[in-house]
Amino acid sequence: KKFEVSGVMAKADIKPKSVHHAKEWSDVVENLYRFQQAGYRDEVEYKQVKQVDTVECWPETGFVKKLQRRDNTFYYYNKQRECEEKEVHKVKIYVY
Repeated sequence: KKFEVSGVMAKADIKPKSVHHAKEWSDVVENLYRFQQAGYRDEVEYKQVKQVDTVECWPETGFVKKLQRRDNTFYYYNKQRECEEKEVHKVKIYVY
């Protein structure tokens, strides 16, 4: 299951309608964790700020592979899960 955002959403300056915290780990929560570690809400905000159409993901897992922070340094992520159980409740899920 891929975590995809349409190109249309990434172009417009879309703001989330609501937010809640993750209750349990999933592929989507894993990718949100990676975006939030790098200083973004989610894939939508990352694409808006960095003006990119795609995010580099691991083909095996679909998890985000590499993100560029706002200060232009890079975060590199493993193929495996990085969001530990104790971190799951900190991940914010934005609803558009």
